[in-house]
Amino acid sequence: MDETPGHSIDILLIEDNSGDISLAREAFRDTKVRNQLFVAEDGEEAMEFLHGRGRYAGMPRPDLILLDLNLPKLSGREILAEMKADESLRSIPVVVLTSSKAEEDILKCYDDHANCYISKPLDSNQFVRVIKSIEEFWLTIVKLPSKNGQSQMRSPGRC
Repeated sequence: MDETPGHSIDILLIEDNSGDISLAREAFRDTKVRNQLFVAEDGEEAMEFLHGRGRYAGMPRPDLILLDLNLPKLSGREILAEMKADESLRSIPVVVLTSSKAEEDILKCYDDHANCYISKPLDSNQFVRVIKSIEEFWLTIVKLPSKNGQSQMRSPGRC
């Protein structure tokens, strides 16, 4: 991660639950690392963002993606599989952050090269703590790929 004062970490939250979106915004607001949180509320919107199409033309390539699995239009499972099959997107770390605790979802996500799988806590305070833990690990410890796509990660990392 570039430690220069002007560098900001771009995070794409792919989530359809407005309460979880608000809690994530709150948690990332007071982080140690400057960041910009973008939100896509369904799978099609997420893919438009990632490919810079339509209203997302010119948007930055995310440094990190937080992905819910249960989304309208295109599921998180489909997004993950499509991303990791696309050479231009596969190096973006993906943290699956979902309410599913199903073993088959966990195995499928890791088979599709998710970098981390976290089950969302139901309690809002715990949810904020999880987001802060993600921030601590992914934004201050892990070396993320550079914006130009050349990997500079110490580890492709699993949490």
